[in-house]
Amino acid sequence: MNQVVLVGRLTKDPEVVEVDAKKRTVINVAVQRPFKNSDGLYETDFIRCILWNGIATNTSEYCKSGDVIGIKGRLQTSSYEDTEKNRKYITEVIAERVTFLSSKKES
Repeated sequence: MNQVVLVGRLTKDPEVVEVDAKKRTVINVAVQRPFKNSDGLYETDFIRCILWNGIATNTSEYCKSGDVIGIKGRLQTSSYEDTEKNRKYITEVIAERVTFLSSKKES
């Protein structure tokens, strides 16, 4: 089973782009680890997520940088060749559902 559940903050405002007549948004979600490191600090992972069509549009319309969202999706790994012909791999979350949990207070 390939299933991922994340809760974290958006690192920047989502922007929708059209790719092959489909709407897509690429976001990064800052997810704090549930334990402290050896220095007594919480570390944060920044996870790349891909949102398509209605999920992409709604997230772009209703969310902004700093908002807390929940994502349910699946992991996907892809690869490409860089300019020096080296194979590079990317692992990202393909969102199947996004839940808007909270937003920062507007000042």
